[in-house]
Amino acid sequence: MFLSKAYGIISCTSMKGKTFMGLRFCSFASGSTGNCYLVRTDDTALLVDCGISGKRIVEALGSRGLDPRDISGVLITHEHTDHTQSIRVISKKADNAGFYATRGTIKALSDRVPLERFTPIRRTDSFAIGDIEIRSFGLFHDASEPVGYSFTCDGRTLSIVTDTGIVTDGIYEAIKDSNALILEANHEVNILRAGPYPYELQQRILSDFGHLSNVTAGEVICRILEEHHDPDDIPYVLLAHISRHNNTPYQAELTVQNMLFEHGYMPDRDVRISTASYCDVGPDIMV
Repeated sequence: MFLSKAYGIISCTSMKGKTFMGLRFCSFASGSTGNCYLVRTDDTALLVDCGISGKRIVEALGSRGLDPRDISGVLITHEHTDHTQSIRVISKKADNAGFYATRGTIKALSDRVPLERFTPIRRTDSFAIGDIEIRSFGLFHDASEPVGYSFTCDGRTLSIVTDTGIVTDGIYEAIKDSNALILEANHEVNILRAGPYPYELQQRILSDFGHLSNVTAGEVICRILEEHHDPDDIPYVLLAHISRHNNTPYQAELTVQNMLFEHGYMPDRDVRISTASYCDVGPDIMV
């Protein structure tokens, strides 16, 4: 087991004999080829999206000492395949779990999961699953009715914001007080412009209903830090949904760090930043 108090990260291959307290999360995969996150406490385990194979999700859960039947809820952000690839499989294996999504998303997925398994939510809603309080908030993406989620337990909050072309004041208000944030840093604009994507696809990605750039992610983080006044409680940001073709984890982190420097902020002193893997299971992050 590896424990880093400085980063609040616990990464372990075995959960036996260890009791963890509080809200924590883990990225199973994040990127244009698939997205899935585990959010949990000692008593409640949730999946956010299931955009990788059912086999990989089961294996990732097993690496955290969990079985699909331990999942209490599956929350879907939107219907795109990189977020819902194995929803049919998971709905069968996680037979104790409720499924939560907006009505627009449910309609788009009605041929894959029985409607009675779904609990419809609104784009601005509050509800609880076990001991985790959840808030949804509307995002801007070319999907039926996409949302992000905030999760709170014992006064600690994690928010997930990916697959949105802009961060409006409403989105910002929903996430600004988060202790941990999964934030999209999809592309570096210059790499996208010079890359292999056709012009129409580039324009879709760059639109208000596309994806967040590294620069926009940096702007959001700097704005949050401007209003953050507790030096003993340093926010954690996981840069996510990084494009394989139009970005790299190194480039995403470099751009964001440069923006932090320009605004007088220091990584590790003012904010802790890391990047999510396209396909590897990440460490447990304590919120």
